[in-house]
Amino acid sequence: MNVQNVLSVSLFAIFEILVFVRTAILRKHGIRVMVFGQNDKTVYLFIFSIGIIAYVASANTFGLPIWRTVARPFWTSQAPGWVGLFLCVVSIIGFLLTLASFGNSFRVGIDGNKPGELKTSGMFAISRNPVYMCLMILFVGLFLIHNNIAITAAILLFMSVLHRQIQKEEQFLAEHYGVEFEEYCKKTRRYF
Repeated sequence: MNVQNVLSVSLFAIFEILVFVRTAILRKHGIRVMVFGQNDKTVYLFIFSIGIIAYVASANTFGLPIWRTVARPFWTSQAPGWVGLFLCVVSIIGFLLTLASFGNSFRVGIDGNKPGELKTSGMFAISRNPVYMCLMILFVGLFLIHNNIAITAAILLFMSVLHRQIQKEEQFLAEHYGVEFEEYCKKTRRYF
């Protein structure tokens, strides 16, 4: 097994575990975190694309069944993979910092019932969407490690669905927080 592949799948698993642990902790406090897909079922493409990325990375690492034509690497050099691992680590660190910035406002999706307060400090002073940016960094890292057509297509699908989700969430935030969100948008970029 390729060490870069194993480490990348492990880092992806850590990212997922962090989401589930944070969700469980907030659930114990009576906060419903997973509100994804309540308003728009097409956001399940988001989960589907993440599943494809996870499967392709796992197939490359553990020899799971995958059509070899779409799993053939674009290059054989190990150098981009090390850069990819660095990006995966950066994304985990960024996500941990984002979770700290979120406090009890962490939600996956739009929570129209209990949206929490608008977060504008910490990682939210760098990007209006730091969780999504951390995911994008993670997936760019995975692309550099698992570089093939399948992961490229899944990441492109993810990014297009992600952009749409961000627009919907920001529309909700603009309606809910009004001038406060408008001022925040003037100071902080949507992405980086």
